[in-house]
Amino acid sequence: MRVATWNINSLRARQERVEAWIDEVQPDVLLLQETKLADDAFPALTFEALGYASAHHGQGQWNGVAILSRVGLDDVVHNFAPGIEPDPDARIVTATCGGVRVSSVYVPNGRALDDDHYVYKLDWLGRLVQHVEADTSPDRDVLIGGDFNVAPEDRDVHDPTKTAGMTHVSEPERTRLAELEAWGFADVFRQHHDADRVFSWWDYRAGDFHQGRGMRIDLVMCSASMAARSNWCIIDRNARKGKSPSDHAPVIVDFD
Repeated sequence: MRVATWNINSLRARQERVEAWIDEVQPDVLLLQETKLADDAFPALTFEALGYASAHHGQGQWNGVAILSRVGLDDVVHNFAPGIEPDPDARIVTATCGGVRVSSVYVPNGRALDDDHYVYKLDWLGRLVQHVEADTSPDRDVLIGGDFNVAPEDRDVHDPTKTAGMTHVSEPERTRLAELEAWGFADVFRQHHDADRVFSWWDYRAGDFHQGRGMRIDLVMCSASMAARSNWCIIDRNARKGKSPSDHAPVIVDFD
C-alpha cells in the first residue's frame, strides 16, 4: 500500500497538478488538506474516474480535508469522533481504507504565541488525541497524515534561532505531538531518514524553496503495526517545483 499526504493549498487552483501527480505516483490512499472547497464543489466524480472513492469535509474558501482511496473507503467520520466537541472548521476526516484507519488532518496554524488561535491549536491537538482514543485503538492499523503545523524537532527547521518564540516550534505544541506518540504513533519519516534540514513546506516569499529555508511540518504518524510495515518514505520535492505549486510538498510512504 502506498499512502501520501499533501496540503495542496486550493484544489480548485491545482486540480490539474493533482491529477498529473496521481497518474505519476499512483498512491493507493491520498490525504489532501486545504482543499478550500465546499462539499458540493468537490470533484468526486473526477477522482472516481481515476479509480478513487473519496470523502471530503469542506467549508468553502478555507480549510477542507479529503481522503481518496482505491482500496476501499468505509466508516467515514467527518470532524472529530462523536462525543468530542466538534470543530467549527473543516480540519479532520477519517475513514477505513484497505483495513487501515486513516485520518487526514489540517492542524490550526496558531499564528502567534499570544494569539487566541494558538490556544485553539493546542486545544485542537488535544482533541485529536481524544479522537483516536474514541475512534480506534493502538493495536490496530492506524495512520494520521496531514499538515500538523508543528516541526517536531529543531532539526526540522532551517534556522532554530530565527523561529524561537514562534508557533510551529514551541514546547507546548511539541508536547501535544508527543502525546500522540505516547498513545502509540510514530513519525514514520524518521524511521527512514535521520538527516537534518529536510523540509516539506517553504514560504512562497523571498525564494525560500530555492534557498532551502523551510520546515518539516507535514507528517505521517503510524501505529506500531503500520510503522513496522513501512519500507520507504520520501518528501516529493519535485511536486513543489514548476508553475503555481502549493507551498507544501507531498509525503509518500510505502507499506508491505
